[in-house]
Amino acid sequence: MSNSLIPGASDYDGISEDAMRWTPEEQHDRADALTELFGGEADVIHAYTRARAIADGVLVPAPAELAREAGFRVPVALTAAAWADCVEWSDEDSRRQTPQDETGRLWDVLNMTRFAIRRSRGGGSRVTVELYRVPRGGKARQPRRVQFVACIGPGDNAEPVMTIMQPDED
Repeated sequence: MSNSLIPGASDYDGISEDAMRWTPEEQHDRADALTELFGGEADVIHAYTRARAIADGVLVPAPAELAREAGFRVPVALTAAAWADCVEWSDEDSRRQTPQDETGRLWDVLNMTRFAIRRSRGGGSRVTVELYRVPRGGKARQPRRVQFVACIGPGDNAEPVMTIMQPDED
């Protein structure tokens, strides 16, 4: 039986078994343990949700159909910085540099992420991804290597979600 988020991947591809076994009930158990430790019910001072981050533009969701075609079974979003560096592309960029579009650039990000997950052999919830892409701005036409990080974790309702970000973001 495969624990991978990618169809056809083996047991050692993708996400660790611990990450896939995590359930919302465990979160409640942890919350109960914290309540016991610190006593009483504590009010949440502030919670910045994934949905709010998407609404604010801090995260940019990958279209669900494109992510599914690339092999992901969970929602995928990129940080605004990762999107700007690896995906964002305008008609002006195509005229000045080389013809590309955002859908194609996002496809490259998703596919390279999928390949990195498969190579990771289930080594945790984070994986470093390398991609060659033409940088925006200027007149560059040759692709340059860039690294980013893909991380799986719980979403707003403890469902698994994938976030793609720059290495210095967290």
